[in-house]
Amino acid sequence: MRTGPGTGGRGMTGVDGPPRSTVRLRPLSLVPEGDDEVLVGDPETGQFVAIPKVGGVVIEALLRGATIAEAAGEAEEFAGQPVDVPSFVETLRELGFVDEGQQAAPVRSAPVQGGRWLDGVRQEVARPFFGRVAWSCYAACAVLALAVFVSRPGLFPDPATDAFVVDDIGLGSLILIPLATAATAIHELGHWFAARALGLGARFGMDRRMGFLLVFETDLTQLWTVPRRKRYGPLLAGLALDSVLLAVPLVARLLIDTGAWAAPRPLDAVLATWIYVKLTAMLWQCMVFLRTDLYAVLVNALGCRNLWRVSTLMLRRAVGRLDAAGAAELADAHPADERAGRWFRWVRFLGAVLTLVWAGLFLAPSAWEVLRWAAGRLGTGPATGQFWWALLCTAVCLAPFVLPAALSVRERARRLTSRT
Repeated sequence: MRTGPGTGGRGMTGVDGPPRSTVRLRPLSLVPEGDDEVLVGDPETGQFVAIPKVGGVVIEALLRGATIAEAAGEAEEFAGQPVDVPSFVETLRELGFVDEGQQAAPVRSAPVQGGRWLDGVRQEVARPFFGRVAWSCYAACAVLALAVFVSRPGLFPDPATDAFVVDDIGLGSLILIPLATAATAIHELGHWFAARALGLGARFGMDRRMGFLLVFETDLTQLWTVPRRKRYGPLLAGLALDSVLLAVPLVARLLIDTGAWAAPRPLDAVLATWIYVKLTAMLWQCMVFLRTDLYAVLVNALGCRNLWRVSTLMLRRAVGRLDAAGAAELADAHPADERAGRWFRWVRFLGAVLTLVWAGLFLAPSAWEVLRWAAGRLGTGPATGQFWWALLCTAVCLAPFVLPAALSVRERARRLTSRT
C-alpha cells in the first residue's frame, strides 16, 4: 500500500472548475486508520492510499452525490478552514478514483497483481472456519505440534532422509516437488478462504525472493477495505491451516512411534516427508525480512504503509548509496514506516544470514543427498539408463532455483544496459 497525496489547509480562490458540478467516483472504500488518517481505495483495482480525514469527508460527500461546492462546505466545516476541493478531485482523478466510463485496470506494482479477483465461496460458508472456536483449534494444533517435537525429538524431520518417500533418491526427489507444491497451494488457499469469510476476494501469482527463490503469493489488497483488527484472520489463515496439516500427521507418527498403531512403512514415510515439507514452509513464513505472512502481520500491527521501501532507502542511506530522489522519498515517508524502518532495516540486513541458516538446515542436506546420488549415476556415462535418469532428476530439482536466478541476472543486465 502506498501513501497518497492529501489535501487540506489551502484556499479555493483562483482555482478553476465548476463548483456546482458533481464528480462521479468509483465505488471507493473508506476505512479509518489511526487518529488523523483514512484509507481510501478501489477494491477492484487494488489501489489504496492514506489521506487526511478531511479528504475522507470530501469523498463521502461526493459519493453521496454532493456537488464540489457542497463537498467543500462540509470539508471547511470539518477542518475549520477552506479546503481546495477541485485540486483534491484532480488528485483523485490521477489515482484512478474518478469514474470516467472506462473499465478499471488492476494495479500492477507486483506480478501477482496482474490477475483477477477470485470469489467463489460464499461468505456464510467460509465464516465458521474463522470464528473463535476455529481459531482456538488452530492454536491448539500449533501447541500440540510443538509439544510433540519437544517430547519426542526423534520425530523432528531429518532432511537427509525424511525428504524422500522412497529409497530411490531420484524418484523421491521427484515426488517431493508435487508434495511441496500441494502444501504451498493449500497454504495460499487458506488466505483466500479466510478473505471470503470477510466477503473479500483475492488473486494469486508467483514472485521471487532474494533473486533465486520462487514463491507463490496471494494478493490480499482488499483487506485494506476492512478495519485493521479484522485483517489478521486472512493474514494468519495460511499458517493456521498449516498448523492443522502439521499436527495431524505428527500425531499419526507419534502413534506409530509409540507402537499404538502398526501403520505400513510407506505410509509412515509419506507422513514423515509431509511433516518435513510443512515444517520447512512454516519456518519460512517466520522470516519477516522476506515479506512473508508474518511480515504482513507486522506491517498491520505497526500501522505501516510501505515499510519495505522505506527500510530499503534507509539501508541505502546507511551505506552511502542514497541518491537525491531516494532522499526526497524518504523525507516524505509515513511516520510509522520511519519508526519501524530504523530497526527493520537491520533485520533485513541480517536476513540473508538467517536465510542461509534456514537453507543449510532444511534444504542443503536433502539437496546434498540428491547431488551425491546423481554424481554416482552420472559417472556411469551417457550409454546407461542411470545416467539419463539422474540427469533428468537433477534438472527437475534444480529448475525452481536456477530459472529464477537466471531471470534476475537477465533483468539486472537489462537495467545496466538501459542506464548506459
